[in-house]
Amino acid sequence: MSYRPDARGGKVVAIRVDASLEIGTGHVMRCLTLARALRGAGAECHFLCREHPGNLTEMIEAEGFVVHRLPMAAHDETSQPQAEHGRLKDDQEAQPNVPNGVSEHSHWLGADWRTDAEACRTILKGLIPDWLIVDHYALDACWEKAVLPASTRLMVIDDLADRAHIANILLDQNLGRREADYDNMVPEGCHRLIGPRYALLRPEFAELREKSLARRRDPLELKRLLISLGGVDKDNATGAVLEALKSCGLPESCHITVVMGASAPWLDNVRAKADELPWHCDVVVNVTDMAERMTQADLAIGAAGSTSWERCCLGVPTLMLELAENQKGIAGRSIRLARLIT
Repeated sequence: MSYRPDARGGKVVAIRVDASLEIGTGHVMRCLTLARALRGAGAECHFLCREHPGNLTEMIEAEGFVVHRLPMAAHDETSQPQAEHGRLKDDQEAQPNVPNGVSEHSHWLGADWRTDAEACRTILKGLIPDWLIVDHYALDACWEKAVLPASTRLMVIDDLADRAHIANILLDQNLGRREADYDNMVPEGCHRLIGPRYALLRPEFAELREKSLARRRDPLELKRLLISLGGVDKDNATGAVLEALKSCGLPESCHITVVMGASAPWLDNVRAKADELPWHCDVVVNVTDMAERMTQADLAIGAAGSTSWERCCLGVPTLMLELAENQKGIAGRSIRLARLIT
């Protein structure tokens, strides 16, 4: 069966991305930002997502996008790594055939990569997409070669520069990343979009930038503190921050807002800790007005992930925490270039 909306005549875009309690929500959220923009340009976007615990398939559907669900595999199928990773050999055109190591994120897939590829290939045969967008640390050129229809172009969103791709476009929005970091990992003709200038931000951040910067031109009292440490926060960094705030001399009138995802495993714990604070503290989930909340915040406590670019766009003073290995580079370079404090 073909899902392709030929009568409409618009581009069809398939997006392979996951969210889970381990992966977090950031990959899906930035793909949603891109999908909204593509829809605004007339494209029809389909998401291919595995049903991990903590997935965001219902949220994606609530945004009006079609989700093709991939079921979780049996336990003995979830730990099979891809065979080929790393840089391409001199005689390879982004089609690695020689084992180069194992991705530390292979288990994020929730299935053997071949099983995932077969399921996705079946879906893509029906969609016949013009573009396939992949945002997944567990996938590389082996998977891409196995699933990509002949007429479909490929965009890869990555942060790690640790494996090969056969992409037509590669996006890495990380501060300090260089085009050369992907030498021998992508085809020679791949268009590389490198650095924060290509960060996937929703339009409201640009719309509120001047308003946010204007209110910071004069010294501000600390009246509003915004805490956002990821949609999942599986290690309960938020709870640790709230515990630490008890010994801080915040103004009595300070209003604290904690933003989390509805699937965050420590949500009830965080709400209990918020009730113990001597300041008014709201815990809110799945907010749709994050740009406005950041604009009104006098200080933020946030993770060194993709929301860093949202805070930078709005000029929000930030206490930044490293919560994942791939955030260390962002944190270190941000400190040097933006004078942030960890």
